[in-house]
Amino acid sequence: MLTIRLQRMGKRKNPTYRLIVSEKARDTQYNSLEILGNYNPIQIPKVLELKADRIKYWISKGAQTSNTVNNILVREGIIEGKKRKSVTISNKRKVKIGAKKVELAEKENSKKALVEKAIAEAKTSAEKV
Repeated sequence: MLTIRLQRMGKRKNPTYRLIVSEKARDTQYNSLEILGNYNPIQIPKVLELKADRIKYWISKGAQTSNTVNNILVREGIIEGKKRKSVTISNKRKVKIGAKKVELAEKENSKKALVEKAIAEAKTSAEKV
């Protein structure tokens, strides 16, 4: 299966990417079928040069896009659709995040209870006077 994906180029800590068409099972550094553009995320403003007609051609031939490339193409208006999630959260991390949310909720509830208790005490002391 063919995929349109990014091939890392450039120097250490200064990446630039090529949009390439290649076999999904192959390494990105292996020979690609065609170079479809360049992407430099470091430069301000970000440099993005794409061959829109060739990208549409390869997609019409059945090439799939990686999540990141799909998001770039949607942002640039070359293809239509929703952006995909390119980063996933592991189950272990989800459990940690859930535990943290529960802990924060408990703290908020305890703070609310203390405030309500203080208000009730203030009312009772005001009634006594």
